[in-house]
Amino acid sequence: MIKLGKIQDLTIQRFTSVGAYLNEENGKDDDILLPKSQVPEGAQVGDSISVMIYRDSKDRIIATVKEPLAQVGEIKKLMVVSSSKIGYFMDWGLEKDLFLPFSETVGAVDKFKSYLVALYLDKSNRIAATMKVKEYLSTDSPYKENDKAVGTIYSINRDIGVFVAVDNKYDGLIQKKNMFGVYEMGDEIEVRINKVHDDGKLDLSLRERGYVQMEDDSRLILTKLKEKGGSLPLNDKSHPNEIKKELQMSKSGFKRAVGKLYKEGIIDITEKGINLKK
Repeated sequence: MIKLGKIQDLTIQRFTSVGAYLNEENGKDDDILLPKSQVPEGAQVGDSISVMIYRDSKDRIIATVKEPLAQVGEIKKLMVVSSSKIGYFMDWGLEKDLFLPFSETVGAVDKFKSYLVALYLDKSNRIAATMKVKEYLSTDSPYKENDKAVGTIYSINRDIGVFVAVDNKYDGLIQKKNMFGVYEMGDEIEVRINKVHDDGKLDLSLRERGYVQMEDDSRLILTKLKEKGGSLPLNDKSHPNEIKKELQMSKSGFKRAVGKLYKEGIIDITEKGINLKK
């Protein structure tokens, strides 16, 4: 059976003035046209050829030797190139852009920005994209605790956290308490695996562990102190939100880094905040 939205090997059945018609060797489906401009030089009836099957601008099922950026069932990061009254269109490497319906978007969508989408066949048997990729993600990752990886943000819940497709394949979550900074849909981020749950889902963090993170936090505090003329109105009595707003780190991380800088004789701690030693 010929599969729409997939790359497959088909056999040349016959030639016409407009191109070659393809089908499976003993196929029962209708023959599919490969336009003349894409027929390989010297091709003959009976030859096998690898093609992508999709719908052209006139909604006809057609073959192409061009390789798309993604196939039905796959998850890829694709760029939005235009919009219409019913949705957006994404560049997926073929002449006809890929349709992303409004009903399949998550959050705001901007032209010329890339988003993680899954390709599927809609009720009308047309190839489309969806930003609702969770059901397409796997929980069978090769990762273990403390491994590092790269992922793409596919959903943001202000009460729960940020959902990340690790390697654009595996389902992961950065819990709200571990979020620092402002992130948007489609952002690519580096993560650390905090825990692999029994169901295979990944608990993630943006932060390094222990002394490595303390070194990074210490450098950031020193940079901020220099930018602010040598003092910051923050100490261990400051509210966590104040620390997060100014430094994008947790209060516990701030206290560890400040303690390190104090022991090294680099800063003084007062009731009003911290100061660089002169």
